[in-house]
Amino acid sequence: MTERDWRAVFAACTRFVTGHYPQPPRRTLEALAAFTPEDAQEDVYGEGALIEHFEAEIAALLGKPAAVFMPSGTMAQQIALRIWADRSGNAAFACHPTCHLEAHEDWAYRLLHGLHAELVGDRYRLLTLDDLKKLKAPVGTLLLELPQRPIGGVLPGWDELVAMTAWAREQGIILHLDGARLWECRPFYGRDYAAIAGLFDTVYVSFYKLLGGLTGAALAGPQDVIDEARVWQHRHGGRLLHLYPYVLSARQGMATHLNRVEAYCAKAVEVAAALAALDGVELTPNPPHTNMFHLFLRGDLARLNAAALDIAAETGVWLLRGPGLRPSQIPAYQMMEFVAGQATLDIPTTEIAALYAELLQRARA
Repeated sequence: MTERDWRAVFAACTRFVTGHYPQPPRRTLEALAAFTPEDAQEDVYGEGALIEHFEAEIAALLGKPAAVFMPSGTMAQQIALRIWADRSGNAAFACHPTCHLEAHEDWAYRLLHGLHAELVGDRYRLLTLDDLKKLKAPVGTLLLELPQRPIGGVLPGWDELVAMTAWAREQGIILHLDGARLWECRPFYGRDYAAIAGLFDTVYVSFYKLLGGLTGAALAGPQDVIDEARVWQHRHGGRLLHLYPYVLSARQGMATHLNRVEAYCAKAVEVAAALAALDGVELTPNPPHTNMFHLFLRGDLARLNAAALDIAAETGVWLLRGPGLRPSQIPAYQMMEFVAGQATLDIPTTEIAALYAELLQRARA
């Protein structure tokens, strides 16, 4: 499947099994303009009422004294780890092998900040307290991701999470939360965001994943840490002349999606149960912990992707997450990340299951 092939078919689709409805930039900007208050004033290098009020709201939501808006989570997390390394006197931090800093940032933590990652646990399963107790070298900071997206969006139970963070504190280890998808964790834990974030010294959250913002992230924590983070943001080139389009987009995303999190997570559980009943389907976790899970379909990769493209062209329903399925660690199975969003809510679960059954049948033919 060429990029031109799938993009043309995708653009013609009107319904989408995963995620939110895509929309062209013009419509996105029109909606953002309509959302923007008439009296909104631009920020200048991150200063101004609009951005400062938003940062205060995020800090309060997460139960932290302060927060700073940044262009990206990559920037926010590197800065947090650098500050904690300097303060603890230990440049090593512990993280899961699939940690975003290790897997997707070209080792910037090492090359830009001289930090060292102690990878702990197995890359195909959830990090546990027993894993942490096997650390062979002292670390200054422990980074935990909630949920662990690369292995299906899994979460530790609340008691296990409390035990892990308590153990770290007993060892004098600072705690940082990769909360890129923290918004999706509330239904699983049955606790508000401040209660979850309260287990950690600093927390990063994203505004462009579930919330669908243009881009942007926030780092929240103690006032003095956030003050220092602003200095590092400048050093990283993240003190942009104007951040207000991204702040407004983040506000819009929170207003649109934050009160729908429970519905998205419930839909994921419902869809997972229906798909798990099909021959040739595996998924993890089952049931899902949040609004996402990893879906595995048995069959040839090229044939499955071609069948999905044919179904999309015939029905106007896009079944995939992005351009197509990809190889998995399970022999003879191909995989995709299934994320329940607004578009998912609008398709009956029975129809979703029937479409995937048709996909599997066509790929076998």
